[in-house]
Amino acid sequence: MIAGEQSALAERPSAFWLDRPTLVTGATGLLGGWLVKRLVESRADVVCLVRDWVPQSELVRESLLERVKVVRGDVRDQATLERALGEYEVDTVIHLAAQTIVGIANRNAVSTFETNIAGTWALLESCRRSPLVKQIVIASSDKAYGDHEVLPYSEDAPLQGRHPYDVSKSCSDLIAQSYARTYGLPVAITRCGNFYGGGDLNWNRLVPGTIRSVLRGHRPVIRSDGKYLRDYLYVEDGALANLLLAEHLARNPDLRGQAFNFSIESQVTVVELVERLLALMSSDLKPEIRNEATNEIRHQYLSAEKARRVLGWQPTFSLDEGLRHTIDWYKGFLGTSA
Repeated sequence: MIAGEQSALAERPSAFWLDRPTLVTGATGLLGGWLVKRLVESRADVVCLVRDWVPQSELVRESLLERVKVVRGDVRDQATLERALGEYEVDTVIHLAAQTIVGIANRNAVSTFETNIAGTWALLESCRRSPLVKQIVIASSDKAYGDHEVLPYSEDAPLQGRHPYDVSKSCSDLIAQSYARTYGLPVAITRCGNFYGGGDLNWNRLVPGTIRSVLRGHRPVIRSDGKYLRDYLYVEDGALANLLLAEHLARNPDLRGQAFNFSIESQVTVVELVERLLALMSSDLKPEIRNEATNEIRHQYLSAEKARRVLGWQPTFSLDEGLRHTIDWYKGFLGTSA
């Protein structure tokens, strides 16, 4: 579908970002690290909001912190956000900060709601009060749609999350739409499937957990019954999707308030993904299926037709190509050539 020539295209920075003052929240996360790396390569003037010190993150390991401005603070702190936007004369905002782990959300609903919902309105209100901000991209999720019988999700499907993480993304997505409609704020929304890639240090997630287990010689663990269907997107494609939407939003004000799905449009069960990883790693280990998952949507995948038609978007990495890059990253990170 993609590889060779499109991988070369992915390496080509856009002139749009040259010297552009850009605030990134959630910069120490999986998506944030790769997005900041791309912005630095494009010679943007990057400002990162950082709450916790995460020395294993791509932001630190790749020495990106030495090439960006860092504001220490919490995304819920509107005064800090307004100061950062004003003092650094920010033009473009990419909001990635969130509590992203479904299991943690189920155990800690209030902190998830505070970060994902209150953090979003604090950011949007700060942008509304900052006249230099020209475009804002809010990272939502396929989880914002909740459970639907009709799939794939299209952007006009209702947002009907029912469990804590899903509800938090439904709410933050609707809040972004509200600011666009009510105040004319130049905000657009990305909705992506499950991200995977190097730099994900949440070992209870399927891809990093499976790779680490195999490299350690242990059976990989599947928390669910293995039959959950998901839509997986390589993290570098996720970074490029957010940047592409910001560029189009700058050229086309009619995109404000709109949401875009980004997906390779491939349905894969949890068991199938683990088996694919095992094959790519030449392992004969068998997964341990625990069937412990609760409060999760069983079947999800996205239509990216709108992003293709309106933005000219297409993924750069196939699933196998992305998984190979991911395996190689963890081999280096965990110090093994196994």
